[in-house]
Amino acid sequence: MKNKGLKNISVLAMLVFIAVFMPVSKGVAAEVLGPQVAIETISNKLKLKLQDEAFIHDFNQVNAFVDEAMMPHVDFKRISALVLGKLWRKATQEERSQFTKEFKTLLVRSYSRAFIGFKGWTVRFLPLKIKQGAKKIIVKTEILQPGLQPLSINYRMFNTRGVWKMYDILIEGVSLVTNYRTSVKNEYRRSGSIRGVIAKLEKRNFVALAKNDN
Repeated sequence: MKNKGLKNISVLAMLVFIAVFMPVSKGVAAEVLGPQVAIETISNKLKLKLQDEAFIHDFNQVNAFVDEAMMPHVDFKRISALVLGKLWRKATQEERSQFTKEFKTLLVRSYSRAFIGFKGWTVRFLPLKIKQGAKKIIVKTEILQPGLQPLSINYRMFNTRGVWKMYDILIEGVSLVTNYRTSVKNEYRRSGSIRGVIAKLEKRNFVALAKNDN
C-alpha cells in the first residue's frame, strides 16, 4: 500500500480500530482467552452505549468514553515508540511525552468519529493458543458484514505484568504502526526536527477538536 500522508493513514486507522468497537460474536473460538478479553471488554461497553441516541450525537461524550474505554487496553507509549522508530532514541524525554500525548489524542478522536458512524458489524474471534509464559501474541479476528467477505483484523498484544495490551493492528496484513511510521518519517524530513513532527500533530488536533466544539 502506498503512503499518501497522515490524512489517508488516519482513515485507515479509523477503519482498523472500528474492529475493537464491534459487538462480539465468539464464532469459531471455543472460549475467549486472556488477550481476547481486552477486545471483548471494550466491545461490550460500546455495544451498550450504541443504544443511547443522545450519546451517539454528542461528540465530546463519545470522545471521552472512547478515551476511557481504550486506556486500560492500549499501550500508547509502546505504539508511540514504534511509530517514531529510530527517532524515539533521538527524542528527549519531554519530546517523547509530548509526542505520545498528541498521538494518543489523534488516535482517540479518529476512533471516536469511526464509532459515531458505526453500523451493525460484528467481530468473530478465530482460534487462539497461548504458550505458557508467552509475552507477545497475535489475536486474529474477522469483521463480518452482511453481504460482504469477512475482513481480517489482527491485533498484536503484549503482556505487561499480567495485563494484555494492544500495540499494533493489521488490517488485511497492513500494519497501523508501519503506516504511521512512514508518515512521521515524511514529516520529519519536511520539518527537520522531532519538534516539527509534534507541532504538526498539535495543530491537527487543535483544529479538529475546535471544529467539534462549535
